[in-house]
Amino acid sequence: MFVFAAELLKELTGIAKILNICAEKVKDHPEYVSILNEALKICRLPFLKEKASDEVTYAQDVIEFLSHMGCLMRVSDAAVRQQIVESVKSFYSSVAPKQQPDGLQSTSPGYRLQLLELSDLAQTLLLSMATLKTQPAIKLQLLQTLQILSGSSDMNCALILNAHGAETICLHMNEPDPSGQVLFCSSEILWNLLERGRKDEVTAQLSSMECVVSLKEAFFHLLMNGFQHADLQLRNDLLVITTLIAENPNSLLIVMKTQNPLVRNLKLSYSNEDLKMKKLLLNLLVIMSKDFSALQLYKEEQVMLALLTLVKPPAASSERRSGLRHWSSVQQEELQLQALATLATIAPLMLDNYMSCQGNACLLLLLDWCIGQDAFFGQGHGFHGAGGRGSKKAQMRHCIRVLRSVTSSGEESVNQDLCDQGTINQLLGVLMQMEASPDEEDDITLEIKSDIQLILSALCEADMHRKELFGSEGVEMTLHFLRKDSDKFYSGLGHNKLLLSTVDCVWSCVVGCYTTEDFFLVREGVSLLLDLLTWSPRCVHGIVLATLLELCDNANTPSHILSWRDDGGQTAPRLLLQLWRREEEELGVGRSQHGEITDPQRPILSHHQQENTQPPLPANRASAAVLEISENLRSKIYSIFCKLGFQELPGLSPKDYVTLSVVRRYLDFKVGEVWDEISRELSVDGVRPVSPDRESLSTICKIAEDTAKKVTAEQSSFLEQQEKENVSEEELMYTELKSHWKQLELTAKSWNDYVSKTSNYEILKNFMGQVLAVETTGAQGPAGVKVTLARAAIRAAGPDHVEPATQDPEYFSTVSVKD
Repeated sequence: MFVFAAELLKELTGIAKILNICAEKVKDHPEYVSILNEALKICRLPFLKEKASDEVTYAQDVIEFLSHMGCLMRVSDAAVRQQIVESVKSFYSSVAPKQQPDGLQSTSPGYRLQLLELSDLAQTLLLSMATLKTQPAIKLQLLQTLQILSGSSDMNCALILNAHGAETICLHMNEPDPSGQVLFCSSEILWNLLERGRKDEVTAQLSSMECVVSLKEAFFHLLMNGFQHADLQLRNDLLVITTLIAENPNSLLIVMKTQNPLVRNLKLSYSNEDLKMKKLLLNLLVIMSKDFSALQLYKEEQVMLALLTLVKPPAASSERRSGLRHWSSVQQEELQLQALATLATIAPLMLDNYMSCQGNACLLLLLDWCIGQDAFFGQGHGFHGAGGRGSKKAQMRHCIRVLRSVTSSGEESVNQDLCDQGTINQLLGVLMQMEASPDEEDDITLEIKSDIQLILSALCEADMHRKELFGSEGVEMTLHFLRKDSDKFYSGLGHNKLLLSTVDCVWSCVVGCYTTEDFFLVREGVSLLLDLLTWSPRCVHGIVLATLLELCDNANTPSHILSWRDDGGQTAPRLLLQLWRREEEELGVGRSQHGEITDPQRPILSHHQQENTQPPLPANRASAAVLEISENLRSKIYSIFCKLGFQELPGLSPKDYVTLSVVRRYLDFKVGEVWDEISRELSVDGVRPVSPDRESLSTICKIAEDTAKKVTAEQSSFLEQQEKENVSEEELMYTELKSHWKQLELTAKSWNDYVSKTSNYEILKNFMGQVLAVETTGAQGPAGVKVTLARAAIRAAGPDHVEPATQDPEYFSTVSVKD
């Protein structure tokens, strides 16, 4: 008999061989069982090394030894198997002896666990499950070991999954179990694999019919027989695993009507675990709704009626029947919100059932309750109750979501029923009541407002009478939101979505009805839309321009557009042409510095279209030239100018006229572009048109090119005329400058002359005389005094000097200067 006192790393290979020999002899020589047991007991202790480098040197020997340990599970003796699983469990809790043999050291902590991940031990233990049907105690210990392995290492989980561990565990979870712990351990292992392994791989393994049946049996067993808190938790865990399987599109999970009367008459308690199960079942309803057979079963089992019952407003405490247990207010609120979230998905798929259960009336009653003033304080618990603490905001949010989902389906009977019940006026009232509330706006409030506008758009879009019901009150609502502060657009709370839904509301609820259109125009709605164009990002321009274009069908709209000015005095035509230039710059259309056409053969072709070398599309798909119309703003801007006209547009610069010449010919260019595309596709396909058709194609392409050349010449004429005007204005400016400087020179000369008369002695001698008169003219400064002098001759020294004749007085006015 061999007994090992310790396991040196360098001796593990020999020990493994001895253990294998003993395992082979156990069947005929039972005395070898004790040897195996003693050796496996010693395996619980850390391995020993003589020097530090032994851990690296003998790493492969350790890996092979651990793999051999798993192979020993083939020995049918229960004691041997028990020693193996207990030894593996001890790896995670073993403590090294205080004294080691001289010259030996224990391997470092975690050394054996790291190498275990590289061995086949986890896989071998899993595969041995099939041999333990007659040894339930060993099976439980093995499951506990696998639970430790899967819960401690991602690599162990990957190894177990590679051996189809999830499927194996699931298929053995319902076998006879005196301890009652097998199902619990199996569930824990599956959870470890889901959390630490590959979730998609786990669900794929559990999606087989056998695994689905096994999970169903385990769930119903706990549903009918589980009363302890741990049993209820385990039941819910299995339901979560089932839900994850249902999310796998390849799963074989199906919904079947049960015939078990105990299940059909099941009465749940009002514990938190039962609440969680009901919420999980509601979530499973949503996931399974993608299956048509599940929807049929929902109808048969009156799932819609049950959901609408759950969403009813909570009854007052005085109305509750005394002596009966019921859900608490918190529990009831969570179920109500979960049911509303479920309805938002299921109701559009079951509209007939929804209408037969008076779904619209139920939701409108709930909406009335949401805006009522009765005392109700939401607890805000759970995912669906976010933002609703102390109010009914969470209920309103999900109620509006359900209404939005059913109206967006486009079913006329549903929408008509809502309108017959006064939904349009009710929603307008709710929206403006929320807007008038002093509460600070948050993301949930903005979402509700936006959803209400989307509902109104869905109701009114195709019905004139409903647009009339929308009326002036609805128009005032849209104007109010169009005036919202532009600074909030990028707040991140949802003001951008609210603005888009407002413009959509104008398009769907206002445009097309002359009474609402005229009121919108009178209230300066067009000005607000144009203001929106000036500051909004490019992603908003499309819907705004489309709305303006639809409004242009009203004869009063063009005058409102042409009379608009922004804060800088810019006109609407100039704004539209600026948008055109930005759009062409974004598209990479070839233009000169002044906006002229640079390539007459491609006057409006975008850079993407020029580089597009993909093969021709099928005949039932639009080509790039046609798709381009809907993907950018140019077609909308062109159509608006067609309504406004191309003559006598206010506030345009020469550069704008250059751009306008291209806009005016946009349709001609687009037609030529389409024909050129047809010609190129024929060439690529190797198709040669008959001679008349080829001549027609050539003529059409030539006409388009000639048109582009004419536009180019027109643009050059605009620029030349502008250049001449600039030169003329420059010459006029220089003439005015010269005249101005000449006047300054004359003024300066006059002043110098005056100063000379009063300060230069030689000149002053000629003006010596007598002041005859002084007059005041009323002007300020020296210019206000008029002096009359009598000029007198100065006698020369000598007897022959002759006195000159008396001259007339000289009159002059002083030059006005500043004091």
